[in-house]
Amino acid sequence: TVKSPNPAFSHVDVPLVSSFVLSKKKGKEAYVEPIINGDSYRLEVRVGAIPLGLENGTKMARGAKFTCLLSDTPITPEYTKEQCSSGRSNHKLLAVVAEGSHERVYLSPSCMRTTELNMDEKEIRRPNIPIADDPRNFWTPAYGLTTYGDLFTQRQLVALNTFSDLVQEAKAKAEQDAINAGMTDDGVALSDGGTGAKAYGDAIAVYLSFCIDKCADYWSSICSWNSSGEKIRNTFGRQAIPMTWDYAECNPLSHSTANWLAMVEWVQKAVSNLPGQPEAAAMQADAQTQNISSHKIISTDPPYYDNIGYADLSDYFYIWLRKNLRSLYPDLFATISAPKDEELVATPYRHGSKEAAESFFMDGMTTTMRNLADISHPGFPVSIYYAFKASETKEGATSNTGWESFLEALIRAGFAITGTWPMRTEMGARMVGMKTNALASSIVLVCRKRSRDAAIVSRRQFISELMARMPEALDDMVGSDGENSPVAPVDLAQAAIGPGMEIFSKYGAVLKADGSSMSVHEAMIEINRQISDYLNPSGSGFDQETLFCDAWYQQYGWNEGAYGEADVLARAKGTSVETVANSGVAISKGGKVQLIHWRDYPDDYAPEKDKLRPVWEACHHLIKAFQKGGEQAAGALLARMQEETENIRQLAYHLYVFNERKGNAEEARYYNELMSCWSEIEITSEKEGKEKLVQTTLDL
Repeated sequence: TVKSPNPAFSHVDVPLVSSFVLSKKKGKEAYVEPIINGDSYRLEVRVGAIPLGLENGTKMARGAKFTCLLSDTPITPEYTKEQCSSGRSNHKLLAVVAEGSHERVYLSPSCMRTTELNMDEKEIRRPNIPIADDPRNFWTPAYGLTTYGDLFTQRQLVALNTFSDLVQEAKAKAEQDAINAGMTDDGVALSDGGTGAKAYGDAIAVYLSFCIDKCADYWSSICSWNSSGEKIRNTFGRQAIPMTWDYAECNPLSHSTANWLAMVEWVQKAVSNLPGQPEAAAMQADAQTQNISSHKIISTDPPYYDNIGYADLSDYFYIWLRKNLRSLYPDLFATISAPKDEELVATPYRHGSKEAAESFFMDGMTTTMRNLADISHPGFPVSIYYAFKASETKEGATSNTGWESFLEALIRAGFAITGTWPMRTEMGARMVGMKTNALASSIVLVCRKRSRDAAIVSRRQFISELMARMPEALDDMVGSDGENSPVAPVDLAQAAIGPGMEIFSKYGAVLKADGSSMSVHEAMIEINRQISDYLNPSGSGFDQETLFCDAWYQQYGWNEGAYGEADVLARAKGTSVETVANSGVAISKGGKVQLIHWRDYPDDYAPEKDKLRPVWEACHHLIKAFQKGGEQAAGALLARMQEETENIRQLAYHLYVFNERKGNAEEARYYNELMSCWSEIEITSEKEGKEKLVQTTLDL
């Protein structure tokens, strides 16, 4: 809560609530109703149909934009920050969630007499490690939550500290139990390679410390309430610490979400599934100077430029691990917070500017990769995982500073990129559920040390080789042979780097007309141009109506345009506006022409009865089927027009790339989702086709 910005109510703490809804489950709806009485209000829990307006709480829009519950006065982000940073913000209980018989029971705040412990801060033991001043990944400092201890309520800190205090007690008990059971009492610690009772007690302490870290993820004031699942969300929904306004606190000793025993079970499941043999060792070293990898096969997953503040985020868990394990691993936990100075990420706040951060990343990554190239086993390639979504569009091609800087570092280090393997790391259901164009795959770069006598070629020779080899490589990527899935559209730009950079990086240099060397950025533009040319329908033998629709879509999208322009375009594509309209993909009326949105396509579409069926129509009918009925519905429809499979797939790729480069994320998402699940759709289609064939034979 903050003080109302309206002078008439400035003495009242008004709530900053993102939603008043407690449960969205059908038949179990529950919500909080604010009841206003003059210059005061109370909050009452109700059950039943949720009234309009409560879904968004007092929030006006994204970010810290709210309205005063009493006066509807806007509460600006600046005002919220000032209130929070100056200590004038507060907390107010919204509702109590109780454990019922196989269901949640929601109670009004009045059922609780007090919501604060009011303990002395010295008793609380609040971690005072500062949160990084990195607004990209840490949003709380702007609102007065500047240390990690500020992220936890008094109750949560008491719980975390209490369980931490018990770790050493449990360790001693476990060690004694092991001795009583006949285990060797050699006195050698786990960190020194011990296998006796002392090491056993140390191991129990390590696992319990993991449990406490799991608890910390669920026991903070950043944890929000999931009204659809009726459960607490954890702090780290992604690699950042957001600012949350209404949060959920769990009872550690309950039987509900995020209780202590649930966290123990999480760790127990992980430990029980770890392979017990063979023995392995983990060592910590600076990647720029280490020799651990000497003459070994190397597979590495380096930092992704500036995507994630690994070390800064680690402090959230490090503070609890250090508290519990410092006595067992003094070298690992020698510093108060996680070491950061040598971390290879391009973090502007740490280096003073974006340029300085990029220079630091380039120099460090080049040194690291040169070290790997020098010491790795000469008989095997080095594989490097790198997932970094391209986001900048220049000269008609998509590029990204993070990608280019990393590739530049690889080539400077003496590596030649011999291929890329897109590895599917996300489930298709998640890609659909996220409602965003998240990467579906991790890209594995396969590298070998470049020959010292590598040839030097001209830019013209490089482009000529690209044009000759890229189409076949792209055929392999967007194709599907029943065993290998096609590369999702959102991953194609990165996956295609492999064959393109294989050509570029094998040469000692690629010289431009003025004698200067071609940069990675310039090479990436040419590689992306090859992708665009490959996916361009005008060069693919598509029907004339599809070519018209594609060109019209690129100019008008789903909006209408003048008939005269449509007529000129249709003639150029070898068709007519009337033919396009008769095919069922456009409307021509009142001097205007408009493509029909796929959502408005008929539900009972029968492709076998459609005498004029452009690929455009087939593709968008498939998208509608997929959005409504998933892979089964899309596969069943594709089975009825299998002759268009290749064309549909290529058009979907093309339309994804077009929308992604135009910044039309919502439009691009539908094409990406279709292609992300393409293998499953094809499998369903083939099954449907076989069943149809068998049935036809029986009829005869």
